[in-house]
Amino acid sequence: MIDHPTDWRALPPAVRLARRYDAAELAAEVAELRRRPWRAQRAIGQDGMRRQSDIDWTILPLRSPGGDPLRTDAGGAGLVEHAETPHLDGAPALRRLIREFPAGLLAVRLMALGPGVEVAEHRDAKCGMPWGVVRLHVPVVTNPGATVVIDGRSFHWEAGRLWFGDFDRPHLVANTGTTARVHLVLDCLVGKELLDLFPSGYLGGIAVEDVVLARAPVPLTPGERDALRCRFPLPRRFLEWSEEEPVAPADATVPAEIVVTPDGPVLVVEGTPRFGLVHLGGGDLRLAGWTEERVLTVDPGRDGMRVRTTTRCGRDAAVTKCAAEPVTGGP
Repeated sequence: MIDHPTDWRALPPAVRLARRYDAAELAAEVAELRRRPWRAQRAIGQDGMRRQSDIDWTILPLRSPGGDPLRTDAGGAGLVEHAETPHLDGAPALRRLIREFPAGLLAVRLMALGPGVEVAEHRDAKCGMPWGVVRLHVPVVTNPGATVVIDGRSFHWEAGRLWFGDFDRPHLVANTGTTARVHLVLDCLVGKELLDLFPSGYLGGIAVEDVVLARAPVPLTPGERDALRCRFPLPRRFLEWSEEEPVAPADATVPAEIVVTPDGPVLVVEGTPRFGLVHLGGGDLRLAGWTEERVLTVDPGRDGMRVRTTTRCGRDAAVTKCAAEPVTGGP
């Protein structure tokens, strides 16, 4: 890795990673799963679910927020973590691939693109190492006309191999073939084991400071649970998890409280539970269903309790400190 800022656009737009799977075995399971209803692709943002796709671009979710078998979106920051869906029942090869994958996983979806269909050029917001998540593909059912075009370069990805694409760049997918193209798409938290799958030549162009690395969740002790309970003015910008640039005024705040439920801590905003919180140790909490792109830190402090918010894009971090009021009692 390098010791100066990463020039992401100087790196290849796509690379093959060090994993190979039995394409025929995966294709056989997908053939059975194709008997089930697949639903249109949808996107989601901080304001809720967006309009579903009106082209032949359909999804079967294998991991989704809360394990919901109907959610075709990738999910995002919310009240629950991602979990396996019932669609994995009877699909042992896919289940094994997911459970043995060397990274924390958010959404995992089978994505089918019909013959003669093209998805218009777009970017996937906050998708890349500077935000702590990469989107990887394993082609399962493909044909010579199934292509991915990233930053103007066209790729046809081999079935059964694991591929990284830099989907923060402008890209489109197309299927000019006569049969559907099906890819397994994995949204992965970035950690050392995942980085080890990348070619050394790719890693050689990256500065570790520009990568948001995932930490494993840390169970809370009873004392730590009690120490998290507090009320504080939360910067409104912290709620903008899907925005690439801040929208709210820098000084705008909303009343917030961290409560601790039997299922774990929850961030309540203006009286409404908004986000589950995942403890990472040392009072650090990330939003459920999201990366360490944004983190809350509860600091008891000698001079009074404070909550610190940190929002990152690579090495750039926006930090605010809020005076907090401890809350006693509760479950």
